[in-house]
Amino acid sequence: MLDQLFVHATRGLLTLPGRMLPPALNAWVGLLLPIAAIAALAPAVMMYLTWLERKIIARMQNRLGPNRVGLFGLTQPLADGVKMLIKEDIVPAGADRLLHVIAPVTALLPAILLFAVLPVGRNMAAVDLNVGALYILAVSSISSLAVFMGGWASRNKFSVLGAMRAVAQIISYEVPSVLSVVAVIMVTGSLSLVAVVNAQAEGWFIATPWGAVAALTFFLSGIAEVNRTPFDMPEAESELVAGFHTEYSGMKFALWYMAEFLEAFAVCAFTTTLFLGGWQGPAWPVWPWCLAAALVLASARTLAGPLRLLGLLGCAWAAVALRSEVVPSWAWFLLKTYALVFVLVWLRGTFPRLRADQLMGFAWKFLLPLALVNIIAAGCWSVWPGLRGSLIALGLLVGSAWALIRVNAPASEQRRTYVLVE
Repeated sequence: MLDQLFVHATRGLLTLPGRMLPPALNAWVGLLLPIAAIAALAPAVMMYLTWLERKIIARMQNRLGPNRVGLFGLTQPLADGVKMLIKEDIVPAGADRLLHVIAPVTALLPAILLFAVLPVGRNMAAVDLNVGALYILAVSSISSLAVFMGGWASRNKFSVLGAMRAVAQIISYEVPSVLSVVAVIMVTGSLSLVAVVNAQAEGWFIATPWGAVAALTFFLSGIAEVNRTPFDMPEAESELVAGFHTEYSGMKFALWYMAEFLEAFAVCAFTTTLFLGGWQGPAWPVWPWCLAAALVLASARTLAGPLRLLGLLGCAWAAVALRSEVVPSWAWFLLKTYALVFVLVWLRGTFPRLRADQLMGFAWKFLLPLALVNIIAAGCWSVWPGLRGSLIALGLLVGSAWALIRVNAPASEQRRTYVLVE
């Protein structure tokens, strides 16, 4: 069965050492196997996220993107990795050499540790902690220490300024991010991520008023915490060269780069877990969507006949398969996660960078009060299940959002009066 393919493969691998090793070592093998899998997959995920981002943005800008190294440029990330390995490691003369080495490693380790509690599919979480939600919030907060450590160790005033701005931004957006997760914990009554996914078997949380607001708050806050556009003020090249990692080169810079992409992937993965049902398929009928896609394909005269026929057959297969066990749980999870990755890249290729005052004001003046109101809305939805609770929560959130937009609206421009001195 495809759904439990990796689970059965893991159990098979664990039975092999049991026949050759003493029983005392079997537990260590079971512990090291998930660690080895995460350590091996993390670099691969990072490398091909860079390829995917470059390809998507290139198509948005009417370019081709990487296409010289390998078929469709698929081996370009490997070439980039080799280049990073052979580049010279330059350390400024006045830098703290110990911290200069530790900082990028400190940034990378939390990004990898986040995947330990991620339920990729049914029975496919490396560790099912009963405090999994608290774990991801605690581990992700370590990145602010690594960022400031990296800027301070460089002994560069521009790097220190970039690090201070980055830490202020990360701490500011952690507050609404945590409050958005509080709403999920309150509704499910559990801190376990597996329990959160199971609670969405009858419907994803994003389909509720409070879940949609919490998902948007968590996703935007996550983008800001990992310094992605349009929240990449700490890396404002026109002002600070490259922010907190200006003085890093070679493999040390690659570690910063890897940490950023892994954290961006983690933001999409945990948004999927908390609000998009995780490994769960859609709880509502999917045949209307397949019918709409089939009508669009049938009317697409610019497509060749064979392509339209294949598309129609694919829609017919999807109408049957998406409501059955044909699609494995881990495929659902990856599909939703990479859809959010596409949105992440789409934002980078579309929006300009925010000003510093806009960036901080958006966190403290809009997302934070809206996240607080959302907790009340989630409570109303839980107390009055059904249409009544949904309408109360929707009215509360829409009214609060409208009031916050009105309060934070910039003042209207006034006609200037010049007084000239005679």
